[in-house]
Amino acid sequence: MEKRQHLRVAKENLSVDVAYGSGFFRGLVSDISRFGVCITDLSKQLDGDVKKMTIVVSGQGEHFKMNVRPRWYTHGGARKSLGVEIMDVPWGWAEFVMNFELAIENDVWGEVRL
Repeated sequence: MEKRQHLRVAKENLSVDVAYGSGFFRGLVSDISRFGVCITDLSKQLDGDVKKMTIVVSGQGEHFKMNVRPRWYTHGGARKSLGVEIMDVPWGWAEFVMNFELAIENDVWGEVRL
């Protein structure tokens, strides 16, 4: 059952650095929303059960440092995927995501879907 409350936007060409207590890992962003990020291609060694992490999402000339809370994780083989909730969403991040949301809401003729 889908529990997401906010529109997710598939996103390529964004990388992410994840840091917490004793670990630092790199991954890729698969989708974003105003309040969350799905991170893929992380090392299986990352502890998905920690309470708080800091991430830096980079790409398209932008860098966003945010405190996040892991909400779920899956792993297969040597890699792990992680869904995180952004705590205290920075305004710049909200604007960044809104630009991509607007592109999705417009159809091929440039009309806004209701």
